[in-house]
Amino acid sequence: MDPIWILAAFLFGALSSRINLPPLVGYLLAGFALNSIGVKGNELLETVANAGVTLLLFTIGLKLKIKSLTKPEVWAGTSIHMIFTIILFFSIMRILGVSAIPLFDQLTNQSALLIAFALSFSSTVFAVKVLEEKMEMASRHAAAAIGILIMQDIIAVIFLATSTGKIPSVFALPFVVSLFVARPILGRLMAMCGHGELLMLFGILMTVAGFSGFELVGLKGDLGALVLGMLFAAHPKSRELADRLLGFKDLFLIGFF
Repeated sequence: MDPIWILAAFLFGALSSRINLPPLVGYLLAGFALNSIGVKGNELLETVANAGVTLLLFTIGLKLKIKSLTKPEVWAGTSIHMIFTIILFFSIMRILGVSAIPLFDQLTNQSALLIAFALSFSSTVFAVKVLEEKMEMASRHAAAAIGILIMQDIIAVIFLATSTGKIPSVFALPFVVSLFVARPILGRLMAMCGHGELLMLFGILMTVAGFSGFELVGLKGDLGALVLGMLFAAHPKSRELADRLLGFKDLFLIGFF
């Protein structure tokens, strides 16, 4: 079924471009259309999609300074957005429940609050793709938006750890600290890679290392790819590396949509 997915993504993406819409709209429609007629994705498609998301987060990290996460617009924006969204969706579900709407009338306050909390999170992949399509990744509002999305990811990690009992390994903190300690060494390795395919291979290696390392110590692998990217954000070759990975990232992300 893989050729069908590729053909559908191409046709819908091309059609979206013809009517002046971002290709990702076409990819989404292709996924919905194929799923509605019973065409399911397989393990290969899932692997490609995961690779795309991981590369996306690594390249986001390459363009994001660590200190930007401490800005008031980031943590204040995250708090205001999540609190407002939780209150809004919780209120809507309780109103629908009181109105005896099927399914909603069976929701408890705890269940409604949990669903509202889940709905308060945004899609990092979709938001970043929209910003890239509009060529706004270097803007101030894009930096604030990405910072908010990262803060949401951190909140999600904390929530999952406390609610499911899946506590990160005791080696998690030392591992993360060791990455920052090794930052100068990793930077020199990156500088030694030149400007060819070796630089691109180094980027893929760091992406996989970040993902696998975080998974190994009980943290979200995607967050690991992001952190590894942030370690190289101040490096002179960070922009070049992001450009080198652009083709792979965009191709693999089609599987996600």
